[in-house]
Amino acid sequence: MTPETMIDHREKAYALLKADADKILQLIQVQMDNLTMPQCPLYEEVLDTQMFGLSREIDFAVRLGLIDERVGKTLLDRLERELSALHEAFTKK
Repeated sequence: MTPETMIDHREKAYALLKADADKILQLIQVQMDNLTMPQCPLYEEVLDTQMFGLSREIDFAVRLGLIDERVGKTLLDRLERELSALHEAFTKK
């Protein structure tokens, strides 16, 4: 594989992972925007499942050498901070 091809694959892998992370972030944002709704266990289960799936995708990309482990951790950390903010907002309500 040429260096240019490898860079292209890395960029595509990161773009796909970021898109998946952004979808999860959108789910979190919808929940934050609708704090008047009672906390929904099903919604939390969906978020947990999505987060787990993304972590597995990131692990796979790291093992293939498509992204750096720190990059994947940064994506997950951002989402975990948003989830923490969501839980805090519910507990303060």
